[in-house]
Amino acid sequence: MRLFLSIAMVLFTSVPVVAQSAPNAASSFPIAGLHPSQRPEGAPVIREAVRPKDWEKRFFHGISKPYPPNLGAADQGAWYTPFSRPGMMGPYDIRGWHQTKKTQKDGKSRS
Repeated sequence: MRLFLSIAMVLFTSVPVVAQSAPNAASSFPIAGLHPSQRPEGAPVIREAVRPKDWEKRFFHGISKPYPPNLGAADQGAWYTPFSRPGMMGPYDIRGWHQTKKTQKDGKSRS
C-alpha cells in the first residue's frame, strides 16, 4: 500500500510540469491532423530526392545485370524502402545480405 501511494504521489506531482511545457512545444509545430485533406501552412515539402553516392550499389545489392525494369529504382523517392536493407537470414536471404567472405567462397548460406 505504501508503494502504491508513493507511485501515485510521484505521478500526480509531475502532471503540472508536463502540462505546462506541452502548449509551448505544440505551438512551434503545425498540427497535421486537424484538416487531413490539406497540408498545414509552413509544412516542409520534398522537392527532390537526394540520394547518397552509393545508393544504386545498395539498391541493386545481390541482383545481377541486366537489372529488371520492374524494380522501381527510377520511381524510388525519399521514403523508407525495405528493398535496400538486409532482411531475414538463412535460406530466406536470396540477395546475400548476410553472407560473409567465408560463405561466399563455400557457396553456402548461413542460417
